[in-house]
Amino acid sequence: MSATPQKNRATRRVLAAVAGLTTAGALVAAMPAGAQDRGSGHGHPSRTVDVQLLSFNDLHGNLEPPAGSAGTVSETQADGTVKSVPAGGVEYLATSLRTARKGNPYSVTAAGGDMVGASPLLSGLFHDEPTIEALNGLDLDVTAVGNHEFDEGATELARLQNGGCHPVEGCYEKGKKFKGADFPYLAANVTVEKTGKPVLKPYTVWKKNGVKIGFIGVTLEGTPNIVTANGVKGLKFHDEIETVNKYAKELDRKGVKSIVALIHEGGAPASTSYNYDCDSPGAGDGISGPIVDIAKGITPKVDALVTGHTHQAYVCTVPDPSGKPRMVTSASSFGKVYTDTTLTYDRRTKDIVRTSVKSANHVVSRDQAKAADMTALIARWNTLAAPIAGRPQGFISADINGRGSTAPEKPLGNLIADAQLEGLAPADKGGAVVAFMNPGGIRSDLVYAASGGEGDGVVTYGEAFTVQPFTNMMNVVDLTGAQLVTALQQQVSGSNAASPKILQVSKGLTYTLDLTKSGAERVVADTIRLNGEAIDPAKTYRVAMNEFLAGGGDGFAALGQGTNKLVGASDLDLFNAYLAAHSTADAPLAPPATDRITIVQ
Repeated sequence: MSATPQKNRATRRVLAAVAGLTTAGALVAAMPAGAQDRGSGHGHPSRTVDVQLLSFNDLHGNLEPPAGSAGTVSETQADGTVKSVPAGGVEYLATSLRTARKGNPYSVTAAGGDMVGASPLLSGLFHDEPTIEALNGLDLDVTAVGNHEFDEGATELARLQNGGCHPVEGCYEKGKKFKGADFPYLAANVTVEKTGKPVLKPYTVWKKNGVKIGFIGVTLEGTPNIVTANGVKGLKFHDEIETVNKYAKELDRKGVKSIVALIHEGGAPASTSYNYDCDSPGAGDGISGPIVDIAKGITPKVDALVTGHTHQAYVCTVPDPSGKPRMVTSASSFGKVYTDTTLTYDRRTKDIVRTSVKSANHVVSRDQAKAADMTALIARWNTLAAPIAGRPQGFISADINGRGSTAPEKPLGNLIADAQLEGLAPADKGGAVVAFMNPGGIRSDLVYAASGGEGDGVVTYGEAFTVQPFTNMMNVVDLTGAQLVTALQQQVSGSNAASPKILQVSKGLTYTLDLTKSGAERVVADTIRLNGEAIDPAKTYRVAMNEFLAGGGDGFAALGQGTNKLVGASDLDLFNAYLAAHSTADAPLAPPATDRITIVQ
């Protein structure tokens, strides 16, 4: 599940080590050269042209290969067994895309949003300028905005598009001004409240030798529920179907008949293998989730949907409103997979021949050569980040899985919640008796193997930051026992009914989650205990959580009802303090047991 939310607060970090330096300019994207038609064999252009659409989504600033299980994809083998394949990293993504483009004079590369935000330290420390620079170098032609593009607000998003050094931290590399993205960010369904106009371009038209393909970009309508309030201030988010249909009609009137929708919303395939046949036994039978209804509602004028947000890999056909099959794709996350779709363009009708649309997902394997320009880019930014990134914070005895864990209760989730409780339990720090952590805020695993020269088992500042990159401020609030119980029920009901968001809880809180039931009843209310005692509905409890949850984010309206708020340290500071207090080289921290939530399936 991609969840996510929260805003990056790099401005709160002291960048003394890199102060006074300026930022790298973006690489200039080179369009594929040597365009020719697929000839008829008599020197005349044929009526149809095959256009290659390469796409990916949810990169989240992962320039280096993601560590641990978060850096693998599942692949179903011929004998039915499932193999875990290491994948991702922009050095390999660049090679994959460049190799795929060979022999395809008509090739366009598009993305489904969340290119930035919730990024590892290498990108997040520099407000994702390194990622925009890398995307320019990858020759990205267009992307939709995702919810994470709004983590730092519309003004910062406009800076990523248009360039200019950071308003607070300035330029990161001496003599270099950040040039911005040389591809358009599309935000058709995000308008400025005061003017009603889109915050960025709603669509763009890719053209080559008379071939024209329109791209419309939208993010999920529910973005305000999963981004901090400051990130979406002054903005309005509109229905995905209505917006795409509106602009498809506009493009059609302008003579653009071939249209692709880039939608930052997705679904869940029945299998997590990237090579799963989503159309077995019938069209779209193997996928569920919000994208199915969206796909069924989008006008037949749109020829293909590139989607994202759920971090899943799928290539499905879902029928359009006229009943015709239409391709809906998603390419996992973190640059681990890319989709290669063939769109056959008819020069006479100017439309895509939908019956001949073919698509497949491909692993971004780490067995191929690295792209030298991306290696150089990573090395340059790593040099700037090194004084901060390499600082040891603590020691672990084995991998502690977070993002890579599919279980409702994650070892790293327990560790984070315990760190928050310990840091905010003292009376002068808030007097917390329990802490909650949203699962989408855990962005990676803590990996035992060294990421650099620090040695195995050493947790560096960069690794800790990659786990919790939002630098959310912690809040401690008063909630009644009744509100606590309601909050736990909201994990599996309301907006979270179809796709539960299981909070990670601090030690002392236990309950049973019965997945055979439906809705709020899945949380068995009479099993909820805090330090062995039943929750008293009338009693007041001091509860610690990050500011995103304290604002009612992720569908937890009950957590937003807290009173008597005390603002504490950042989540990252508490996490690092806990690592320092509870581990040494001789006595490293072991992965915590996952025995707080009893699961009935």
